[in-house]
Amino acid sequence: MMAMVVAIKRHKRSFSGVLLFDKSKGFSSNQALQIVKRLYRAEKTGHTGTLDPLASGLLPLMFGEATKFAADLIDASKTYRTTIRLGYASSTGDAEGELTQVSTRALESITDEEVKQVCAQFVGEIQQIPPMFSALKKDGKPLYEYAREGIELDRAARTILIHQLDVIKLEHNDSDGERSYTIELDVNCSKGTYVRTLGEDIAKALGTAGYLTELRRTAIGDLKVERAYTLDALKVLGESENPFEALDAVLFPVDALLGSLGKVELNNEFARRFSHGQRLPLELADAKPGRVRVYGEAPAQDVSNMAFKGEPQFMGTGILETDGKGALLRPDRLIQVNL
Repeated sequence: MMAMVVAIKRHKRSFSGVLLFDKSKGFSSNQALQIVKRLYRAEKTGHTGTLDPLASGLLPLMFGEATKFAADLIDASKTYRTTIRLGYASSTGDAEGELTQVSTRALESITDEEVKQVCAQFVGEIQQIPPMFSALKKDGKPLYEYAREGIELDRAARTILIHQLDVIKLEHNDSDGERSYTIELDVNCSKGTYVRTLGEDIAKALGTAGYLTELRRTAIGDLKVERAYTLDALKVLGESENPFEALDAVLFPVDALLGSLGKVELNNEFARRFSHGQRLPLELADAKPGRVRVYGEAPAQDVSNMAFKGEPQFMGTGILETDGKGALLRPDRLIQVNL
């Protein structure tokens, strides 16, 4: 008699919140998302701020209603800790590529003061040519596919902003007769910045070549990697007596993604009207116009969804228009709430 195999489909959970995930090296951002999605049995997920497999650090993962605000972090400034090795060029700008030793300058002649002066020249608005090994597209095809075929294309320089560039550590190493010079940096930069290219350009300004040996993202806007959880830490929570309760407890509320926006609180009646898409006249003479977080009064009953814990209750974002006398609030992006 043939054995009957019955496949049991695991029930997916519908919830909202933000997980600050500390991605390790070796897998892509999407692979990280799928692993965590299975761990949480989440119905709806997303991530923002892609990290390459060779990069580690902060990767915000969004569940449920939080996915509506993924784009807000794309525009936020990013902070990285990176290490540049001088004297070698890489075909990809990082340790994954083919390395070529470059002897245009004796590395021992590079002084710490010179490195700091060169790095200072890259602070502010600068022009950067995107690398061939990037996801930018030409005629619908990613540049890295051309690069893998040995094709080099012209790329237009783009304006980026380096908010801060701090030299953390400089090291001369001499092991097994092979000399190397590394520069460890903290970089706070605008969206669209390629840190690999920044490392190559700093090395070029020092009269040599260089590539990244380490890249770790430590912050996106106000979100810090110190508050993030590794996969191993999440697995421990997932093996606890009440795994989903433990896993949900480390989630941040949806509005954690919107800390840079102003805040408007509404009474029950205005909150109800706002949730129905109505524009609201408000007496906010000194309010700053623009996009804002909007909150209504929390419902009397307990709401277990992570998106809506606490008072007041986050409802979404709105656009505030002012004329110096009053203000008009119109809905922008709303989430599902109980009013």
